[in-house]
Amino acid sequence: MIAAVMAASVSAGHAQAPKPAQIDRNGVLILVRSSLLALDQANKTGNYTVLRDIGAPGFQTNSAARLGEIFAKLRGDNLDLSGVAVIDPQLNLLPQIEANGLLHMAGFFPSVPSQVNFDLSFAPVNGQWRLFGISVSIGQSGPVAPMPEPPVAQKQPAATAAKQPAIKPAPADNKPADHQQPK
Repeated sequence: MIAAVMAASVSAGHAQAPKPAQIDRNGVLILVRSSLLALDQANKTGNYTVLRDIGAPGFQTNSAARLGEIFAKLRGDNLDLSGVAVIDPQLNLLPQIEANGLLHMAGFFPSVPSQVNFDLSFAPVNGQWRLFGISVSIGQSGPVAPMPEPPVAQKQPAATAAKQPAIKPAPADNKPADHQQPK
C-alpha cells in the first residue's frame, strides 16, 4: 500500500539522502497515535471515510471502499489498536524527511502477547503533516526462549555411578554375593 502510493509521487531526478526531521517527541506521538487510532476506528466501524479524509491528497486517491479492502485482514482478525493511546511507541526508524519531501517513520508498540508494528509517511499540506502512507502489522513482542525439556527420570550422573561399588546378584544357591570395591 505505501509503496504504491509513494511511487506515484516520486519524481525522476537525482536522489538525495534522507535527513532527520525537525519534530519533537510530542509531535511524533500525535502523528503516530492519531493515524493508528483513526485506522482502529475505521476497522471497528467498517467506515474508512474519516481515515481517507484525514490523509493527504495522494492518500485520498484511495476510496473508502478501497481502504476497506486493504485493511480487511486486520479488520477480520479483530485487531484492537486502542492500546496505542496509552503505550509509548518505540521507533526503529527515527522521523526523517525523504528525498520526495515525505516525513517517514517506523516502529512498534511493545505489547503482549503481540506487538503492533507500523510504518507511516506524511506529506506536508498547508503547513500540516497529513497521512500519506500507512502499514500496520502484528509481530512477536520479543525474543522467545525455547521451551524447557521435560524432566528426565532421576538418574545419577555417570561420574557418581562409577564411584559406587559394583554389586553382583546373589547366586541361586543363597551364598552371599561377591562384593567388589573399585580401586
